[in-house]
Amino acid sequence: MKILEANAGPLTNFEVLDFLRSKGAAKDPTRVLAKVAPSEYKIYDYLNQTPACNQTREAIIEFVERSKEYDLAKAEILNIINLRPIAPVEIFPIIESCDARMGDDGERMQELALMVEQVFPTPQNQPTSEVARKEGKETETIEEQAGDVNEEPMETTSTHFEN
Repeated sequence: MKILEANAGPLTNFEVLDFLRSKGAAKDPTRVLAKVAPSEYKIYDYLNQTPACNQTREAIIEFVERSKEYDLAKAEILNIINLRPIAPVEIFPIIESCDARMGDDGERMQELALMVEQVFPTPQNQPTSEVARKEGKETETIEEQAGDVNEEPMETTSTHFEN
């Protein structure tokens, strides 16, 4: 993969993931042989848990073409591609002045959500919180992780030094 024009515009998560794969992020299980920085591995690992892991360039091009009828801004299209919202309630915060632009009845938002679901494949890798929720497991709360909040505090002593 070659960069033809630097700073040509924002990239989708799929394009970043594709670039990292081309650098060898997916090929080196020990993560020492590839020309990928440790921070890039973190990005690679994160993006593998997002809808970008199953997207294709063809699907993105198809979505951009089909979304022209909704008169969406480039940033809105980018966010929809990256987030893959499949319900009107997920689309509403992405589109500026959504009620005015999409209509109050929500029919156009429902159509857009259906199109997103049709064009982009269902992600195989889901973020951990979504997997736990779908399996009926609840994630630990901060209180559970920290232990019983009603425990008595530990006694501490301070030492004062004098000159």
